[in-house]
Amino acid sequence: MTMQDTETKSAAAGAKAFPGSDSRRYNYFEPKGRKATHYEDVTVDVQPDPERYLLQNWIISFGDGTPTYSKDWTALACTDWHGFRAPDQEWERTHYQRQSTIVGMIQNVVENARRAGAPARFDKAWVTLLQNHVGAFKHAEYGLGTALMRAQRYGYTQMVNNAILTNASYKLRFAQDLTLYLAEIGSDIAGSNGGGFDLDAGKAHWLDDPIWQPCREAVEHIRAATDFLEQYFAVNLVFEPLVGELFRSGFVMQVAAAQNDFSTPSVISAAEADYERNLANAVELFALLLRDPAHGEANRAILQRWFAHHAGLAVKAALQLQPLWSLPRVKAASFVEAFDRARNRVAAIGREIGIDADLPALPPMEVGQPASAPAITDAAAE
Repeated sequence: MTMQDTETKSAAAGAKAFPGSDSRRYNYFEPKGRKATHYEDVTVDVQPDPERYLLQNWIISFGDGTPTYSKDWTALACTDWHGFRAPDQEWERTHYQRQSTIVGMIQNVVENARRAGAPARFDKAWVTLLQNHVGAFKHAEYGLGTALMRAQRYGYTQMVNNAILTNASYKLRFAQDLTLYLAEIGSDIAGSNGGGFDLDAGKAHWLDDPIWQPCREAVEHIRAATDFLEQYFAVNLVFEPLVGELFRSGFVMQVAAAQNDFSTPSVISAAEADYERNLANAVELFALLLRDPAHGEANRAILQRWFAHHAGLAVKAALQLQPLWSLPRVKAASFVEAFDRARNRVAAIGREIGIDADLPALPPMEVGQPASAPAITDAAAE
């Protein structure tokens, strides 16, 4: 045998041909549709799993023997965690592109509003509300973002982690959107009326105003949860429709125009679009877990317990916000109607994933006074 006949050994890409080596598509996983999408190509099996391709078991583990990723990090169970695909099919590049587009849109809105002198024409009572209460709400958004930022580390597959991570990123971006927006219009408002726009007032109201303390309690319970899927569930299927949407869409976006404010709804609308994507991802995941042939019923009981706990806190938080609807000089929205829409929204989400999320109706209440919270029992979890 001559030297020329000896097979050359090389680790270089393309050094050896093998079945499928000329394909531009990955073919080692089962796509959800007829063909694998770009999202699946760059997401599926990026995170290793000893039950699939990591035959030598975990290469790195924690000091106590806990593996790099563990199915025990959530009380929920799934026959195949790899079956989840996010409906928004978002991955690193598309996420950065969308975030950049949103930031650019908000910048254009704010610049055009300031150029036209719009903040100086805001109703004075509305300016105080923006300063104190929209400024307080940004802390809720930040708290949810940090909770999800922790939760995204613990998913068993890259698809689950990606969905939670992009959710966290959207929340943190929106908290930043509100901070920057209030700072920019605040400088115009302070210069136009000779008064001040206190950028620290929102934090003070978040920490001390009785209106915001139940909301703060609900957020802190989410952050304190030790199960990462409980955090994801509580944010998207409980807090967001009952408190987040209620405040953003049911109050700010409904009322702002009547106070000569046409820029704030444009900023808030970005968060509403974010939530529709995050909700679709969350519904897909929890519906998958409840359809699981081996673990579906056990998962349903766990979700009912989580719902009973977090819905009680979220309803209390929502009802304590009711006096905000009476603060604007021109009252263009009703808290009762907004809360009723929130109740129906939660119930519809529950039906979509397969749990009982019906909440009792509001008791009769005086306008401008916080309502007492309707009783929420654990009966559905039994």
